[in-house]
Amino acid sequence: MVALGGTISVPGGARGARLSGAEITAAVPGLAELGVALDVRDVHAVPSGSLTFGQVLDVVELASRAVADGADGVVVTQGTDTLEETAFLADLVWPHEAPFVLTGAMRQPAMAGADGPANVLAAVRVATAPEARGAGALVVLNDEVHAARWVRKTHSTNPATFGSPSAGPLGHVVEGRVRMLLAAPQHEPLKAGPDRERLEATRVALHVVTLDDDGAQLQGLETTHRGLVVAGFGVGHVPGALAPRLGALAEHMPVVLTSRTGSGSVLRHTYHAPGSETDLRRRGLIDGGFLDPFKARVLLRLLLASGAGRDAIAEAFAVRG
Repeated sequence: MVALGGTISVPGGARGARLSGAEITAAVPGLAELGVALDVRDVHAVPSGSLTFGQVLDVVELASRAVADGADGVVVTQGTDTLEETAFLADLVWPHEAPFVLTGAMRQPAMAGADGPANVLAAVRVATAPEARGAGALVVLNDEVHAARWVRKTHSTNPATFGSPSAGPLGHVVEGRVRMLLAAPQHEPLKAGPDRERLEATRVALHVVTLDDDGAQLQGLETTHRGLVVAGFGVGHVPGALAPRLGALAEHMPVVLTSRTGSGSVLRHTYHAPGSETDLRRRGLIDGGFLDPFKARVLLRLLLASGAGRDAIAEAFAVRG
């Protein structure tokens, strides 16, 4: 178990105080009765909004060594703000059958109805469950098991915030039993360790399209960034006036088209007006499929940092989108 910080570790009271992983697990009723030997590590005790790609990949490497040394599974506790992104990043590079389970909490330990203990207990159950092997990175909260590929944080405060709008949960924890009802998407893991300096230098922008958007914010982007993810309207549309600017950027860098709606896929060839998905694909934009903008940015940055060219990037999105 790797503890990264976040709400699950904030005891309340003293500013800056954090619970250690051992303190978090000590407060979980029923955990000792599971008979699971936990090796608890404290790493990067920061709010999840301050985590970096490099730090997440460090955790994946630590977890990979633990599995190679005989661990049956891995649990990572962190803040929920970036959980959907860190989980997907881990899922892209996780090479083992052993479950890689991420969890957290929406309520601090001292609050009424704190959800951290129940989430940790469920996460440990999933990490040691034979039914969860081979499922890659999983997010477990509120007794639901979600694939990193689909999961989203959908509410700012509700403990039931995590859902998978396009697919639903893969499974549930019921009376202490892990019930997997659906299979997680299976893909070959990407290269786990791009050069960290190259990764740090690989900047990928995310542009959310809005009403009457003229693309002024994108001016000069080709000189500062190596890639762009566009969160378009609905099925992948933008204002007609913005389309030429995106096409010009696509001549210099990979530009991936996604939907800002939060679920569903962008289309490929249903609409044909200027700024439609057909028009944007003709201008060189890459189809992001079902990937939401945040996950598309994670995938694009990792691919670019690993040296992938445009064709390889388009193929990766065709497979994973």
